[in-house]
Amino acid sequence: TAEAIQELGELLVHGVTMMPGKPTILGLIKGKPVVGNPGYPVSAVLSFEQFVAPILYYMVGVKRPEKRKIRVKPTRDIPSKLGVEEFVRVNIGLVGDRYVATPLPRAAGAITTLIRAEGILRIDPFSEGIAQNQEVEAELLVDEEELLNTLVFIGSHDITIDIFSDELRKRGLPIRVSSANVGSLGGLMALRKGICHLAGSHLLDTETGQYNLSYIKRYLKGVAVSVYHLVKREQGLIVAKGNPKGIKGIQDLLRDDVTFVNRQGGSGTRVLLDHLLQKSGIEPYAIRGYDHEEFTHMAVAVDVLSGAADCGMGIFAAAKALDLDFIPLEKEQYDLIIPKAYAEHPHILALLETIASTNFKERVRALGGYDPSKSGVFWTTIE
Repeated sequence: TAEAIQELGELLVHGVTMMPGKPTILGLIKGKPVVGNPGYPVSAVLSFEQFVAPILYYMVGVKRPEKRKIRVKPTRDIPSKLGVEEFVRVNIGLVGDRYVATPLPRAAGAITTLIRAEGILRIDPFSEGIAQNQEVEAELLVDEEELLNTLVFIGSHDITIDIFSDELRKRGLPIRVSSANVGSLGGLMALRKGICHLAGSHLLDTETGQYNLSYIKRYLKGVAVSVYHLVKREQGLIVAKGNPKGIKGIQDLLRDDVTFVNRQGGSGTRVLLDHLLQKSGIEPYAIRGYDHEEFTHMAVAVDVLSGAADCGMGIFAAAKALDLDFIPLEKEQYDLIIPKAYAEHPHILALLETIASTNFKERVRALGGYDPSKSGVFWTTIE
């Protein structure tokens, strides 16, 4: 495209200092402006908004409408490159008396962010990012009223989160679930900071064998919460189709010809793995790839599928989704932790009703490796 513009007219710019949209081309042909949009969808949309739309408004003599903006705080740190203005699409929800923004995937080809985002954060090219406790301005992509319908979920990754989000929509409810996968412990920390409506956790107390309660008591002192069951699920080793390395269990992780992919520190899966390693007398850093971390079960499965690793710790449903083999190791409990301040919120009640529904349970069972028989059942309150 750049060569064609240069041959037919004048090439002004080939590449701009913004992300997404860096490959944008600007030129003139016979006195008319020409803009070369990047090929990736998110880049193309942003390039249009920044360069094409202003030209069109100018040409028809119409003042461009002002962007609606609100003040938000990110739910986690958002690093950025110096020298590049970055546009980060975010989900926005009202938690307590403040708006919080959860960053969506930042890849230029992440097309789902075009319909999922409620706002955009602009990161100054002279900044290295936005800190979690930093209040910044967000450009709104939806009416402000819609932000009141966003449930902010932070915690451990699980495929069923997408299912209950979809079931809420199918029931005709105007509720959007904004989810951030930061691990079980990260979810509890988010509750303590008051930046989410609920968290998902599957933290094993290795001394008692009980899930979540001891961690809630330790990290959420002074925060009254209710705990509801979501699912029980099967954790194990995800391996390539046909299990070409003949991996049978934890001990095989010590083999020189086996490369492992791990989950991030603070995740329930990491806690479970470390417990199993300790029980087996295995030193974690004797495992090739123990320090190679991913943030979701699907990311672990993708690493195995691509050959970047021979195996990784994850749930059966992730292995099944990518037609990989699975070696079961443990059945674990995944719970929802909801602050009492939001326990009677209409959106929370709708969520609990949805996960207790037959439709939700049938879809979860179909994934394989899940037991949703207690989904939506109240377990306990911790003051």
